[in-house]
Amino acid sequence: MQQGLAAPIARPECLFINGKWVEPEAGGRIDVINPATEQVYVSVAEATEVDIDRAVAAARSAFDQGPWPRMSHAERAEFVRAMGEKLNERVDDVARIWPSEMGSTHAVAHAFAGTIGGAYEYYADLADTFPFEERFDNPPGGGELALIVREPVGVVGAIVPWNAPMNIMAYKIAPALLAGCTVVLKNSPEAPGAGYVMAEIAEAVGLPPGVLNVVTADRGPSERLVRHPDVDKITFTGSLAAGKRIAGLATERIARVTLELGGKSAAVVLDDYDIATAAQSIAGYACFLTGQVCSALSRVVVSRSRHDELVEALSSVFAGVKVGDPFDPATGMGPIATRNQLEKVEHYANLGVSEGATLAHGGRRPADLSRGWFFEPTVLANVNNNATVAREEIFGPVLTVIPADNEQHAIELANDTIFGLNNSVFTKDVDRAYAVARQLRSGTVGHNVFRSDMRIGFGGFKQSGLGREGGVDGLRPFLENKTVILDGAPSHLK
Repeated sequence: MQQGLAAPIARPECLFINGKWVEPEAGGRIDVINPATEQVYVSVAEATEVDIDRAVAAARSAFDQGPWPRMSHAERAEFVRAMGEKLNERVDDVARIWPSEMGSTHAVAHAFAGTIGGAYEYYADLADTFPFEERFDNPPGGGELALIVREPVGVVGAIVPWNAPMNIMAYKIAPALLAGCTVVLKNSPEAPGAGYVMAEIAEAVGLPPGVLNVVTADRGPSERLVRHPDVDKITFTGSLAAGKRIAGLATERIARVTLELGGKSAAVVLDDYDIATAAQSIAGYACFLTGQVCSALSRVVVSRSRHDELVEALSSVFAGVKVGDPFDPATGMGPIATRNQLEKVEHYANLGVSEGATLAHGGRRPADLSRGWFFEPTVLANVNNNATVAREEIFGPVLTVIPADNEQHAIELANDTIFGLNNSVFTKDVDRAYAVARQLRSGTVGHNVFRSDMRIGFGGFKQSGLGREGGVDGLRPFLENKTVILDGAPSHLK
């Protein structure tokens, strides 16, 4: 349908540093491969460590000498709001890029792209309501009043993954800019298009030079960003392994860090809930972004007596999913993003069977697709919660169905993981749902469906990360609290 169209970005051969489009120091390029065609979609500038240094220097200068941190929150909010408005104008562009880089269906990409501008509007609105300064009269340690003033943390290195970059970067860029920080955005080499769109938007709204810098790089230069002494905070979304590495590097210099990492989230189906309805909900969301979602409900926990019925229902739903061209309106699931990721998913499916699971559906490339990184949505049944496929994040369209002895055992199985990002409980009784939700150790718990709400907040327990993104709590990590104790009230408080 739209395969083969050029990427709707103006300067792919350049990096965006200090408000200008500049060529990379070494002249390198990164080929971005369309996962449905295995052809080059776009070739973009590859940043080296020298380019990272250039971007950090621009952000540092903009923070230390530029106008941005010295503007009022309301003034910065107008820029943030304008960025959201410009993003709304480019929904069609984002919806073309997303499927071409990582395989999302065009329908899903277009629907979600239309919501992302709202994140910028949300944070712009916080300029009027968030307590950037709080007053305390007659502090016990002396003085007439004390203030807590919340000031920008400084230069932020924002590292985004390839699965949903435009959405993920919004909850890094928007709060950071409102706080008064400057940002170096590091795109994933697999999916840099969204970052280019945001660089073009920064240029269009007249963001001061150095406030938002955008580069694309692989691991080595990315580590330079994390190690850089002039970067005050790292905000990262990605794998657990990479998150551990980043946390270690940041700790060496006590840099601030927010980590949104992996998950192995459970759908806990209680005995009062209809099996067919549960299957439609769980299997439907399993195909979202080809299962390449950190908070995906990839473990399905159900009572032993209803296990086979649910497996059959999940398999039936998957059998009706058309896998293919993400731009075809009839397609229910597109390809996996990269060849390496496809091989990883295939490995896990085979490993699950070798460890004793039953392959109930899928587990291979669709027979009618000889090109592209396609994989059938897959159900593994009778999975032991200690099996590798129940412990490790697969990041693909693979459901593991785990039998439980009773409700309490189901809760124990759901919690028996190093992760704690998301869970859902399926029951007709809302009081029962609340009671189970309070026992589940995860940052989000949904009811009867996969749920997430970035306007409230998103993040995980245990090894699913550190800190929260979205909502008011997503602004706080970009601020430092300063206590100021005065012998009188400053004029703006009189």
